[in-house]
Order: sequence, then structure tokens, then C-alpha cells
Amino acid sequence: MARSESITNDLRIDILEGRFEPGERLVELKLTEQYDCGRLAVRTALVELAAEGLVNREQNRGATVRDVSIDEAIQITQARSALESLIAGEAARNADQVQRDALVGIGVDMAAAVEAGDLGAYSVLNGALHRFVREISGHTVAAHLVAHLRNRGAQHRYRLANVPGRAEESLQQHHAIIDAIVAGNAEAASDAMERHLESVVEVIQNWPGEDSEKI
Repeated sequence: MARSESITNDLRIDILEGRFEPGERLVELKLTEQYDCGRLAVRTALVELAAEGLVNREQNRGATVRDVSIDEAIQITQARSALESLIAGEAARNADQVQRDALVGIGVDMAAAVEAGDLGAYSVLNGALHRFVREISGHTVAAHLVAHLRNRGAQHRYRLANVPGRAEESLQQHHAIIDAIVAGNAEAASDAMERHLESVVEVIQNWPGEDSEKI
């Protein structure tokens, strides 16, 4: 991997995992020190991450971590719903027995994480499940678009995981998705994924004290 690609990936991960706060300034000089690289690599990373919707770049004002509004988070989730419903249906059609068994295993691990109250582990498994369903589907275009959308809405995803009772509700929805894919029922898998993401929209809509005009 070229050095500029490595810096882009490292910065992307740090933003997605919350090491930089929404709205935080990304100062080039500090980033060169933090990632032990030249300014060209940092600038290349900022340009690429701006294209991905993770960074805002303004003339003469530098770059900041993009602060995604509630309205935009809802639109991101709605777009994901259309794509991931398609993906879930394709996964149900294409999954082999090894993949079905692996899905069941992820579901078991998710249930154990919820039982233990380990929301961090549950969030990681949630992401792993969605990635695996995308892989099974074989729909590379939809999978690429969804990965981009999930990254763009990451700051709200971490907050979502901490809503009281959300993990238990989400677990039931993910089990419905897994069960439908394992059964090879494409229509049920699509419907289960759509219901899951509709519920995510409902939770986001009901977050109190938010300014929906932030971008």
C-alpha cells in the first residue's frame, strides 16, 4: 500500500472510531506529526475523505471532521434501506451452507454480547454481520455504495448503540434477517432488512435536543 493510501486509511479509521470529534479541526501540521508523514500525504487523505463525506474542506479555513445532521442521518439510513434490502435478498439466494453456518454463529455471538451488556462488542458484531451479508450477496456495486453510506453515518451509529433497549430490539431484527437468509427466503430477508432500517430511522427521529440543520 502506498504511503498516501496508508495515511488515508489510518485517518479514516480514526474518524470512524471517534478519535476525532465531529466539527474538530484537522490541522495539517499536527496530522503530519501524528501520522509521521509529509503534508502531501495529509492533503491527499483530506481530499479523499472529503469525497467520502467524512471531512469538510473550506477555502482558507482548512478541514474539519464533518458533523452529520439528523436529517442527513435519516436520509443516509433510508438510502441504505433500499440498497441493503436488495443485498439481503441476494444473500438469501446465494448463501452456501458454510456461509449460513457462519451467519448463525455471528447471531449467537451477538446474543451473548447483549446478554453480557457489552454494547461495544455488539456494535462490532453488528458491523461484521452487515459486511458479511454484503459479501454473500455478490452484489459488488450495492455493497460498495452501502459501505460508503455506513461510513458517512458512523457518528450516529455509535450513539444509536447506546440507546436504552436498542440492543435487544436490534438483536431480534438481526436474528430475523439471519433466519430468512439461512432459509433461503429472499423476500423475507429483504423485508426483515427493511424493517430493521426503518426502526433505525424511527430511533434517530426521536433523539431529543438535536439541531437538524447541522451539516
